[in-house]
Amino acid sequence: MIVRDDHSRLPFFVYGTLRPGEINHSWLLRGRIVTETPAVLHGALLFDGPGYPYAVPDARGHVQGDVVQPLDDLYEDVLADLDRLEEYTPGAAGNLYERVVRDVRTYAGQTVPAWVYLAAPAHERDLRASGRPIHGGDWKHR
Repeated sequence: MIVRDDHSRLPFFVYGTLRPGEINHSWLLRGRIVTETPAVLHGALLFDGPGYPYAVPDARGHVQGDVVQPLDDLYEDVLADLDRLEEYTPGAAGNLYERVVRDVRTYAGQTVPAWVYLAAPAHERDLRASGRPIHGGDWKHR
């Protein structure tokens, strides 16, 4: 498992409202990405949040999603927009999500490192204590 928080121009693994066909994909990613590839994040569970999901690390689970690669000339803008949407500020206390690098596996069998927004520690604790897991790890089929 790779874990780092630099500004590598990695693709993003999206698993909720940013997936193709979902509301935030339409206004944040459409026309701004080169590719979108179905993929799975192993080692995580998906929980239902208030209108959007949270993934939390857990060796027993997996999360269905898509790997999206922003257009090179729009990469920094897409990164900033995704960080704002996910209420993530590097190093800040009180983040809803933390942006980390994880290996994801495409449906074609290729393993690629990608940015993933996982529940921040305080939210992760609450979700584990009283959250509603999404069985099968697929937001689209909740």
